[in-house]
Amino acid sequence: MGFRLSKIYTRTGDKGETGLGDGRRVAKDHPRVEAIGEVDTLNSQLGLLLAGLAEESVRHPALEEVIAVLAPCQHRLFDLGGELAMPAYQALNVAEIERLEAAIDLWNEELGPLENFILPGGSSLIAQAHVCRALARGAERRCQQLNAVEPLAGPGLAYINRLSDLLFVTARVIARRQGVAEVLWVAAAKPEG
Repeated sequence: MGFRLSKIYTRTGDKGETGLGDGRRVAKDHPRVEAIGEVDTLNSQLGLLLAGLAEESVRHPALEEVIAVLAPCQHRLFDLGGELAMPAYQALNVAEIERLEAAIDLWNEELGPLENFILPGGSSLIAQAHVCRALARGAERRCQQLNAVEPLAGPGLAYINRLSDLLFVTARVIARRQGVAEVLWVAAAKPEG
């Protein structure tokens, strides 16, 4: 593969527009650019989670499996960004969604049923997994907003939805493998009167 970027700044976006992979120029707040940006933000935060998992896996080797499941997701998010930037481009496939579902099912068997709402916390890794989950939901909303005005082809919407599910389960499995209690939600006391 040759060089992709020979120059980092081009000045072509200085007036609030950007170029898409298909040659179109759109406003930087166009729904397509918003969706690309949210997917990129998620990918960056997922990279932070993976870096933390790599450091922690020295103490908790069972986290290596979590890394093995999540690492390909960064590449698939980049693929999704490519699909969003070039609407005719198709990279994601249903097999990747099935891979995520298999991991969710396997980890859910290990965890057992969820009996209470949980909060992001307990360790920095658990909280970071929840940050990624929340960002995946935001990326999904942005992709859905785009889909309403420019229908998306392929399984991208299903992928981002399933990834957010995986990230929720990931937070729980990290807690289990770190030996950290999940932070359970406690309802506010109801006012008297």
